[in-house]
Amino acid sequence: MAFCSDAGRGDELLRRLGRLEISQNSKPERLQGQRTADLSTNSINTNKDLEAIMMAMRKLREGIVATRRIDDFSVQAYIFCIRLSILVKSWESYHPALQYLLKTMHPAHPLSTTELQEFVGYSVLDLACRQHDLAKAFSVKMHCGLHDSKVDALLRSLAHDNYFVFWRVKRSVDGHKAKLIEFAEDGIKRQALKCVGRSYMSIDLASLEKIIDTPWTSLTKEYGVGWQLDGAKVIVRKPKGS
Repeated sequence: MAFCSDAGRGDELLRRLGRLEISQNSKPERLQGQRTADLSTNSINTNKDLEAIMMAMRKLREGIVATRRIDDFSVQAYIFCIRLSILVKSWESYHPALQYLLKTMHPAHPLSTTELQEFVGYSVLDLACRQHDLAKAFSVKMHCGLHDSKVDALLRSLAHDNYFVFWRVKRSVDGHKAKLIEFAEDGIKRQALKCVGRSYMSIDLASLEKIIDTPWTSLTKEYGVGWQLDGAKVIVRKPKGS
């Protein structure tokens, strides 16, 4: 409650929540002109805030389930918990909550059409991007009657390994959907690298970084790219005999 009250307005609360992420390797946000000591303190406070919020939400959900309470308050509490858990990419929190909301709460206390479309969309994206189960994602989409052109485009991009459409969709969706789509980024980047390796002898560095949506230093360190950098050009492979 203190964290939410300090934010003041709803848009500021979402912005602050979007900055929080559960990660052992999380780094403090870099603010221009801020000292390293201040950054470390900010990181500690942020992690404490996040831990306290996530623990409070878990206790709230457990209490709702234990009392079998299904009403406006409990549904809205679950909605808030799911949205926040998605923003911090805590699938251990949002996945069971999402299943309970859709399979137990919704049949007894129906969500609005807009809410149902929103949370079915999250479920479909989780299946496709985190669980890598495209068949089930398409099945849930059809069974629940989801009508979302961006989710449709994302599913098609994964089915056809179309990294151009994938990045276009990710840049166009809201923050919650973008966080779920991030689970599929590593796979789509590796597929794009394979395509470049098979199709190009050389490629402009700027074009490569745009296709993979990753800077050159990360491509070499995190993805083990062994291609040769020659100025602004990347030599993918040399002609035989050269």
